[in-house]
Amino acid sequence: MTRAEWFEPKWLWLKRFALAAGLGLVLMIVGIPTDVVALTFVGILLAAPLFFWLMFIPVLHWKDRYIGGASNVWGAFLVFETSGWSKLFYWFIHVLPDRRRSGQYADAP
Repeated sequence: MTRAEWFEPKWLWLKRFALAAGLGLVLMIVGIPTDVVALTFVGILLAAPLFFWLMFIPVLHWKDRYIGGASNVWGAFLVFETSGWSKLFYWFIHVLPDRRRSGQYADAP
């Protein structure tokens, strides 16, 4: 699978979820000070998929496109570590460089 084939559908969903989360943030900003629980709840529901997707993309990337010598270590961190820090690090160390064609992913298909 080429880089474009892998990234395009995931980035499309990321953009969609980001737009929904932006709307959700607006609803939460309006709903919290005015004590409109339904508005706040809808805002949270709109923002939740983005956070799920941001945590899920590193696992998909590690499974399909990882280039490096510590695959088992990253796999263990991504699967078992619960705070999300490993996924954040993985975003900056692997996903974004792969998207930009830099670092160890410069020559990857």
